[in-house]
Amino acid sequence: MSTLDISNKVVYQIYPKSFKDSNGDGWGDLRGVTSKLDYLAELGVDYIWLTPFFPSPQRDNGYDVADYRSVDPRYGTMADFEELSREAHARDIGIMLDMVFNHTSTEHEWYQKAIAGDKRYQDYYLFCEGAPGKLPSNWASKFGGPAWQWEPAVGKWRMNLYDPSQADLNWRNPEVRRECADIVRFWKEKGVDGFRFDVVNNISKPKTYKDDFIGDGRRFYVDGPHVHEYLQELVREAGIDATDGFMTVGEMSSTSLEACLGYTNPADRELSMVFSFHHLKVDYKDGQKWALMPADLNELYRLLSTWQEGMQAGGGWNALFWDNHDQPRVVSRFGDDGRLRVPSAKMLCLFMNLLRGTPYIYQGNELGMTNAHFTSIEQYRDVESTNYYRILMDEEGKTSEEALRIVAERSRDNARTPMQWDGSTNAGFSTGEPWSTMACDAPDCSQAEICVEREVADPNSIFAFYKQVNELRHQMPVVSCGKVKFLDAGSAPMFEYCRFGDLVVGEKYDAATATTADLAAPGSLLVLANFGGEPRTMGEEAKALLAKGEWDVLLRAYDDAPSDDKLRPYEGVVYIRK
Repeated sequence: MSTLDISNKVVYQIYPKSFKDSNGDGWGDLRGVTSKLDYLAELGVDYIWLTPFFPSPQRDNGYDVADYRSVDPRYGTMADFEELSREAHARDIGIMLDMVFNHTSTEHEWYQKAIAGDKRYQDYYLFCEGAPGKLPSNWASKFGGPAWQWEPAVGKWRMNLYDPSQADLNWRNPEVRRECADIVRFWKEKGVDGFRFDVVNNISKPKTYKDDFIGDGRRFYVDGPHVHEYLQELVREAGIDATDGFMTVGEMSSTSLEACLGYTNPADRELSMVFSFHHLKVDYKDGQKWALMPADLNELYRLLSTWQEGMQAGGGWNALFWDNHDQPRVVSRFGDDGRLRVPSAKMLCLFMNLLRGTPYIYQGNELGMTNAHFTSIEQYRDVESTNYYRILMDEEGKTSEEALRIVAERSRDNARTPMQWDGSTNAGFSTGEPWSTMACDAPDCSQAEICVEREVADPNSIFAFYKQVNELRHQMPVVSCGKVKFLDAGSAPMFEYCRFGDLVVGEKYDAATATTADLAAPGSLLVLANFGGEPRTMGEEAKALLAKGEWDVLLRAYDDAPSDDKLRPYEGVVYIRK
């Protein structure tokens, strides 16, 4: 295989449980995905990333894996996966799988052997000496409660950074590392072309567990002491470097820019790109996910510009995304999911997907799908959401109405409502009772207007817009590998940047050295986006660039032409220098 060019690729994330049900049991499955490959080919994606479909007790919607080498019968069979792989490749679409290697389900065979007394498998996990009632440290679980469970069968504490049923693996054990590499090789042989590694920067834990009196413990294990060593070994032993023709992406929890330059430096043969989440915490009051505040748009601008220009300066590579199966829908979060849903969704698409990096489209974003708009806690399925609903009331004194409002804004179920295909029962997702409540209507938000059938037929739809943006990444080198520089810092809610010149993956460039002549050279792009609900005038740097020569409108979020210097609410415009 030749070295993979990641600069011109587009990835589409599929949460199979909610994508398409082929057999009427209310649960999306692999054959459902296969049935929609022509739709994905029309959208113009290069890879589909499938979140876990492995056997699982579903305590964490499949991220609690009980068997890495099998297909959960609810999703189908291994023959169904092999058919999906063949049919995807026939349409030049690669397959990317989700590997959850920080932890396994406690129902996994390894853990069951460990609690049955097998010393070998006890060393697969992070068991800690101690006594019942005295935690090894005060570290907190991401899902609430302590990061430790007492395991009576072993007589020790066991680490779980996530749900208590998700036991953290011991990556200090070379057998664990060999097992993970073997799992990756297994799926390579099934035709898989890429891998997404879940919370992979948490795999390297310290040998001792200190109390954290200023945080929840994450500063002791995030981007841990041997994480780069472990990842380089995994990529090498499994043969999944870009030079082998594979795309890899790491989900990075609470990471740093400096660490991500290390993860994505092509010379180190570690990962192709990273997901970082700092830009999705700008509406966390005091940094707390379950405390609401309006999005700090100046901070959003600062984070996006810092990561774009910082990764560029260090030769790193970003995964570009607004949301995923763990995040609220972007049009509800940073746009307007009512009257201005369509221009909002287009603006958000053009702003993110024309940046330097590899775009990831989460299923339904190409339709402008919204948050769930559920009205009772009984409609939620996500363990994190239901846990925090209780925590907000029991520990923070919120009323049920206040707790529900917070959950409605933050719940991962916002992204997990079934895909909306047409105007039939359950929006064409299933002929049976869906596993999740369908997204509900809200003021100025009719879910009946949001479906594939309507949007594919409409040349001015959000779907058509996403398709056009994907074509630009495939056809225009300035989009796939151009340099990036942000403009007019501090002008939020107006966000502005330029794409210009040429910069191959791994090459370094300091945006501070860019001249006006560089930015206004023929073929350069000027991207303008109003993230606010009121008209806004573009910044002085953007105005000055537009005065340098002639520019045409390449893309626009509204159907009619933009004004000379003012953007309407949630308007986005892309100019190209003649």
